[in-house]
Amino acid sequence: MIDVVVISCEVTKNIYYLSPNSFSLKVGDFVVFEAEEGELIGKVCRANYHEKSENLDLPLERVLRLVTNEDWKNHEKNKEIANKALLDARKMSKSLDLEMNFIDSYYYLDHSQLVFLFLSENRVDFRELAKKLAAKYKTRIELRQVGVRDKAKKIGGLGPCGLFLCCNSFLMDFNSVSINMAKNQMLALNPSKINGICGRLLCCLNYENDTYSELKKDLPKIGFVADTPMGMGKVVSVDIFKKSYSVDLNEKGIVEFFKDEK
Repeated sequence: MIDVVVISCEVTKNIYYLSPNSFSLKVGDFVVFEAEEGELIGKVCRANYHEKSENLDLPLERVLRLVTNEDWKNHEKNKEIANKALLDARKMSKSLDLEMNFIDSYYYLDHSQLVFLFLSENRVDFRELAKKLAAKYKTRIELRQVGVRDKAKKIGGLGPCGLFLCCNSFLMDFNSVSINMAKNQMLALNPSKINGICGRLLCCLNYENDTYSELKKDLPKIGFVADTPMGMGKVVSVDIFKKSYSVDLNEKGIVEFFKDEK
């Protein structure tokens, strides 16, 4: 078992599983931690706990320290620099005739890297832009092409359910969502009903998919021929919550049967 703490980072909109590095942390604490490319500030969303090593991506990055006043000053200064750099990146990309829609930027706390997130329908050769930005800001530049789901996560908004977007409020990672999940939950395959404001399939199709799969496991599929106590017939509908299915019997019409019915 390994000692772990979970940190959420407002800047990157991600969660990190980290080594607490001998710190005894509580939910709500702000810490400076190691990320792959530099240092970031994050908030503890789960205090120290033990986790099996096979459930973690080892080795873990570490918590470095509790946030100091100096860290907060640097953080605010970095936000100002990143915002200015975002405006510069937009101007420079336009002058270079690059089709790049910049949506966000952030600066690592230790000034090791300045990151820009952008949308583009095509692959972009941004090497010249990266050189210009590096020359102006004297740091390593990363230009990261992201998708429309990332844009929705950064900007936020209201989903078709009327609530704030899951990706912007509590989801930290995008799990794979497929059209088969909508079919599994017997939803109408209407894009206006099963797509989010990003234009991609709703993230929430993931939430109940396993439950639907489990409830449907012992029920026949629609269109299959079932052997019932009243004879053979074609399954025309299934109600997973009642654990029943309706069968079209030639001489008796449509009859409902229950899963546990003998």
